[in-house]
Amino acid sequence: MNFNTKYKTYLLDPHAKRFALDEKVNLILSPSLYWVKKLSLPLKKASEAKKILPSLFEDTLPDGEYSYYVYKEGEDFFAFAYNDKEILELIEQKGLSASNIKNIYFAQSELGFIDGAKKINDTESIYNKDGIIILLPCCWIDEKGSLDLTNIEHSKHSITLTNYGHIVDLKSLYIVGAILFAFIVLLTGEYIITKQKADAIVAQKESEFTRKHLKATMFENKAILKKYTKEYTQQTKLRYAMGALLRVRDVEIKSISLKKKSLVVLFEKLPQSAKMSLQKKLKMKKLSFKFVSDTKVEIAL
Repeated sequence: MNFNTKYKTYLLDPHAKRFALDEKVNLILSPSLYWVKKLSLPLKKASEAKKILPSLFEDTLPDGEYSYYVYKEGEDFFAFAYNDKEILELIEQKGLSASNIKNIYFAQSELGFIDGAKKINDTESIYNKDGIIILLPCCWIDEKGSLDLTNIEHSKHSITLTNYGHIVDLKSLYIVGAILFAFIVLLTGEYIITKQKADAIVAQKESEFTRKHLKATMFENKAILKKYTKEYTQQTKLRYAMGALLRVRDVEIKSISLKKKSLVVLFEKLPQSAKMSLQKKLKMKKLSFKFVSDTKVEIAL
């Protein structure tokens, strides 16, 4: 796992074992630690796209403080949102500190070379689907060995995590205020340019609306929106349900089936302790469920 014969590279994943390291390493963030979108925008540079990232993710992210990153690859932009605090807490849980870390990368920017599904832990595999690096339960897809980072060549897309728990003294606050005032003066001059870029995006949206022959009335389009919103909500619940299932210890899933409005999971066995843990995790995600038998649970989507 050497990088330039100096730094080893590891995948940071919630299910990974604790690290026992006394050297600097590179970390690649598992797809479970960030949100990513592949976008086509009427912009030339990633720096221009970065200004609109919060609005692109506002309907996707749970409550919390997020940082954003974007890079351009060919004609497409890859936009990322991630929670610094959650990642920093996970790094600490895995036995690492800032002194151990050289660089941090996204799986999306570093693992495009993988072919098929690669196993990363006992329950999950990493998979390249149409240019997007995703996680899948191991039982959903045939694997082609484990993920090997021995000879990986890193991109330039590393990030720096920010700790939101720091305290700013009064002097620092004045300095920050002066810097912000200077930025306001500069940004005022950029307002017209930024507005033009935003108008271009709106125009592209309207062009897509026409090109894809959407319905003529708002009533019909709202009905379509309602349909897709329902599908999105169901997919979100499915993701939460799978996340809860994969975090229950000491159980073996025999089968998973997806009905129209529910997810049915059959376990080989389900000890009382595991059953209580599963109930707790599903309730935390505000999911409705019922145990059809001692080893079978049905989760409403």
